[in-house]
Parts: sequence; structure tokens; C-alpha cells
Amino acid sequence: MALGNGSNARVIERGLRARANAAPEHGTPSAKRRSMAGRHRLRIALHYAVLLLIGLVCVFPLLWTLSVALGTEGNVFAFPSSLIPHAVSLANFIEVFRVIDLGRYFWNSIWITFWTVVWTILVCALAAYPLARYRFRGRKLVFTVILATLMLPTEVNFLVNFITTTQLRLVNTHLGVILPTVAGAIGIFMMKTAFEEIPQDLLDAARVDGASELHIFFRIMLPLALPQIGALTILTTVTTWNNFLWPSVVLTKSDLMPLAVGILELSGTFGSSTRVIAAGAVLTIAPALIVFFFTQRFFMRGMEGAIK
Repeated sequence: MALGNGSNARVIERGLRARANAAPEHGTPSAKRRSMAGRHRLRIALHYAVLLLIGLVCVFPLLWTLSVALGTEGNVFAFPSSLIPHAVSLANFIEVFRVIDLGRYFWNSIWITFWTVVWTILVCALAAYPLARYRFRGRKLVFTVILATLMLPTEVNFLVNFITTTQLRLVNTHLGVILPTVAGAIGIFMMKTAFEEIPQDLLDAARVDGASELHIFFRIMLPLALPQIGALTILTTVTTWNNFLWPSVVLTKSDLMPLAVGILELSGTFGSSTRVIAAGAVLTIAPALIVFFFTQRFFMRGMEGAIK
């Protein structure tokens, strides 16, 4: 009996030792989880650091321009530059209103932007509808050629557009600024993608009920593509508002110029103030920034649908 008890004791002792040796093994998965969680947090921190750096690089020109516009003292081009002006003043903004007819330029920008947005949505939607819903020979080739125009610099089209505008006697008219910009490959691509997401059963049911193609287009297709239309509206608004090169080529009369072009009058023939020009630049880009700030949620929603 004593021998048996001793044998049992040794068995129990070996079992306890094996369990003790196995304890670290049981703790290994927990350590691995902690290590993976630490690496995950580090990866997220690095991502945010990179995004913050990119954001600072993107916003720095705007902050510098705003600092120059609000300041009245010091060297504008000093490096490293301070983003906090020594003395904040609105004198440069007041000077902008005194030197140029800002109200006229502002109204011209609103007029040009409004009609550009309207015609862009209509033309791009009409071009995208047959590409998305009709099956005809050469459909893919046409769409490929449209997308290929994205690889061409905008300046390549200036000569042809200017000759066409001149022949149509649209120089020094707002229509000459609007027409060459209403049909864009990005807008057609966005609307085509939006129309392809609409179920074919809706169109078939409408045709069975006797609806015409125009009725289907305006009553079914456009209402269901509102998120993409909203994104295209915002994109076109910001692009047209900030457009400088083409309006400066077509328009030579001061009373027809949009804000982005008219602000150039702040740069005088014999001298100019960098701070006043910076104030004019801030007044030019502020409306576009405000519009995008309050509508970015709709823009992202529309872009997500277009990408899908």
C-alpha cells in the first residue's frame, strides 16, 4: 500500500510539473493577441500621421494666403514664414472692394457657374443614357474614346475651342465660356455608372405601360440617379467657379469677367500689393470652400455610387 501510495504521489507530481510547464504555452495566445493589438494600433497611428501630414501639405497654401491677407506688417516672403500675423486687419479686404468691382465679378461667376452646371448635367446625362441602356454596334468603342480624352491636357483643346468660338462669334460672351465645358468625360462616366445600377425591370415595366423614352429618362432615370447628379453638380460648381484659363482666353471685356479672372486686376501695371492680391484670392475661393464644406456628404455619397 505504501508503495502504491508513493507511485501515485510520483504520478501526481509529474502531472503537476507537466501542467506547470504547459502554463506558459496556454498564455502564448494571449500574448500573441496583445502583440497583434499593439501592431494594429501602431499601424493606425502611422496611417493617421501620414494623413495628417498630407492634410497639412494641402492646407498650407490656404493658411499662408489667409495669413498674408490678414497681416499688414513684415516680409511676406520670409522663410520660415509665420502663419500667425503680427497685427490682424481687414484693410486688405477693404482695398479689394475699393480697387475692383467685386460685385460685378461675383455675379458673373454665379451666372456662368449656374448655366454650366445645368447644361453639364443635361448633356452628360443624355450622352450617358444610351451608352448605359442601349446595345448598339460600337458602343464600347465610343465610350473608350470618351474616356481617352481624360489623358489629354486641357490646354490641347484651347486652340480648337477658340477657333470654333470665334467662328460662332461667341468671343466676349458668357456662352463662349460655357459651351466648351459642358460635355466632360468625367460627367458622362459618372452618369453612365449611375444609370447602369438602375434595375432593367423598371424600364421594361414603364415601356409596357406605354411610356416614351423621354418620359423614362426624365421621370425614372434622373430621379433615381440623384446622388450621382448631386456629386456631379458639386464637382462642376467648384471647377467652374475656380476656372481661370479658359475665361481669360475668351473674355477681354472687364465687365464680363468672372471673379477668378477679374481678381487679376489687383495686379497693377506699375506695382501691386501682395497682401491685397492674397485678400482677393481668399474672397475668390471662399464661396467654393463653403459650398463644398456643407455638401461634401452628398458628394462622397454620389462618388461612392459612381465608383461602384
